[in-house]
Amino acid sequence: MYAMILGRHRRLRHILFVSVLVFFGFFFLIAGGMLIAVAVTPVPDISSFAARQVDQSTKIYDRTGQVLLYDYNRDAKRNVVPLSEISPNAINATIAIEDSSFYEHGGIRITSIIRAMLADIFSGSLSQGGSTITQQVVKNTLLTDEKSISRKIHELVLAIKLEQVYSKDQILEAYLNDIPYGGTLYGIEAASEAYFGVPAKDLTVAESAYLAAMIQAPTYYSPYGKHRAELDARKNLVLDRMHTLGFIDDTTYASAKNETVTFAPEGGQNSIIAPHFVFYILNELKQTYGQGALVSGLKVTTTLDADLEVKAESLVQQYARENEKKFKASNAALVAIDPPTGQILAMVGSRNFFDSAIDGQYNAALALRQPGSTMKPFIYSLALMRGYTRDTVVFDVPTQFSTACSPSDVTNSTPPCYAPVDFDNRFRGPMTFETALAQSINVPAIKVLYLVGIENAINLAKSFGLTSLGDPSQYGLTLVLGGGEVRLLDLVGAYAAFADDGVKNTPTGILEVDDAQGNVLQKYTPNPIRVIPANIARDMSAMLSDAPARLPEYPLNSPLSFPGYDVAVKTGTTNDTRDAWVVGYTPSIAIGVWAGNNDNTPMVKSIAGYIAAPMWHAVMAYALSKYPKEYFGEPDPILPSVPPMLQGNWRIPDTNGNIVPHSLLYWVDKNNPLGPPPSDPSSDPQFIYWEYGISAWYASHPDLFSGGALLPVPLSSAATTSATTTSQ
Repeated sequence: MYAMILGRHRRLRHILFVSVLVFFGFFFLIAGGMLIAVAVTPVPDISSFAARQVDQSTKIYDRTGQVLLYDYNRDAKRNVVPLSEISPNAINATIAIEDSSFYEHGGIRITSIIRAMLADIFSGSLSQGGSTITQQVVKNTLLTDEKSISRKIHELVLAIKLEQVYSKDQILEAYLNDIPYGGTLYGIEAASEAYFGVPAKDLTVAESAYLAAMIQAPTYYSPYGKHRAELDARKNLVLDRMHTLGFIDDTTYASAKNETVTFAPEGGQNSIIAPHFVFYILNELKQTYGQGALVSGLKVTTTLDADLEVKAESLVQQYARENEKKFKASNAALVAIDPPTGQILAMVGSRNFFDSAIDGQYNAALALRQPGSTMKPFIYSLALMRGYTRDTVVFDVPTQFSTACSPSDVTNSTPPCYAPVDFDNRFRGPMTFETALAQSINVPAIKVLYLVGIENAINLAKSFGLTSLGDPSQYGLTLVLGGGEVRLLDLVGAYAAFADDGVKNTPTGILEVDDAQGNVLQKYTPNPIRVIPANIARDMSAMLSDAPARLPEYPLNSPLSFPGYDVAVKTGTTNDTRDAWVVGYTPSIAIGVWAGNNDNTPMVKSIAGYIAAPMWHAVMAYALSKYPKEYFGEPDPILPSVPPMLQGNWRIPDTNGNIVPHSLLYWVDKNNPLGPPPSDPSSDPQFIYWEYGISAWYASHPDLFSGGALLPVPLSSAATTSATTTSQ
């Protein structure tokens, strides 16, 4: 027995010994490679850090090149000061929270790198920190923000090289004069003056701790935003670290922790036009050229229509304030795009960039939100590509879609069952694709998604630019009702492809970038990609611009209509009314709006037609007054040779001459709708479910199938209570 235990211990020691050898072998291999890289990497010129900040001014213009949207350096005021003009309190606070061993290491911390590498390996991302102050100087001034292993290695190599050539004080001085402190503030001198009205040399311990606390996430920890409590907590963490490291004594620590620090009023509201768009552009420049390029004297001509932007900002603020009172929707966003080019004409990320009460600097136009029924046009367009027509008939009747439940469970949506209804708890019987889409009816849309397939639908939506949707395996039939998440910017860009006859032009905000010497670094180049045939796009535009087809859901004079103009539009509202969307277009412009709350809290229960449509209508009306009046191309006629159900005729007699309604799956092969009918319709797993819903509806509403008018019929109270509702 003892021998067995001894043998087991020996094997464990052997495995441990081998593992240690492998680990250190791998470590020394990496270290050796890095040493070689250090030897051959050119030395960066640290003296250029300060020079580029003071002497150059990057200017952002509208599409005319005449309206200055933002002078980056004018407002950033990167006042470079020597380390001797920075309070020791600020220096110690920064070192304590950012890099406590700054004066001991040689540019990198091996333990932090290993910890970050292991975390990245197990998380499958490159998101971990572990950067020293030296590495941050390298990253912010010499490299782009690309997340890759090669860029990280380059960062490590340059950090070691900097430490070999330049002193710690030089590196720290460059760091403190370069880091962002929120909004337009860069460098500790500008931050100190803006937040506290004092130069950096006069910062107190508590003030220094606040500034050091902001470095990790300046926007999140802004003293003017919604996370003041989190900022206070992180300030205390900085003080704890300073105390632990011996930078401050017990008395100073207690005093600083209890000190009430007053921040200066937020300013700068008149120094920038289209702030959300400007910072979107600055981020694009940073991603492409690196942080240092932002202070190198660039001249950037953007795609923005300044006139439309100013008008849109005014209208978004007006209607968003009304929505806050009526629907408890505190925020709104808007994007306008030129369909033939993809150029962004307007971007409003919130009702007011400078309103800290709603976290106004947050850009909701770039936020991932559930799109509601604005997903439906992509599903219907795929069905049209398969051979279905605008007049194809689907039945809006109580239907159980889960094959794990009985076909008769038409009011049961308790998982795994799924029997959706609409916002108004009504069913409408037979509908064409066009009327079902125009009225945003859910059951027909789910049936259309089933006909085309979830994976195919996801792939098509991604080709339109909705790349955030993810893997098809994570979705079910609720995809067509807004499952997944998209950005308003991408959604408007996708609808712009319908406006441009099926050609996608990726949204872009830059026309030209010139360097300080006038050399062109970047110029807009068209890159059109056809995503659907032109005739399909025209069919979709016809369906989405058919005001009579929206009856009775929306009257002819609703905010979705513009008599005399070709305007296609789709609404979308998510479950619990967390997001309200309206996206529409003409051949000249695509405009989308979103309304809701940044924290995803529900609004008052309603639909987008009431919440977001008035705002969208006001901006679209202004756009129609200034952009060319154009018309959609005519859709293809529906040929008499297609099956009757695709012509809009569901009253098909059987062999005895009787008209007994059947589902689309009875009459057509879903994979080949223009071909012969299926030889065995019952082989389709959804067939009996669709048929049961129709037969039950037929039995309970015989008058509706005798040639009379088709009227919406309310569910019974029991059905209303148990069914799952998804808004328009």
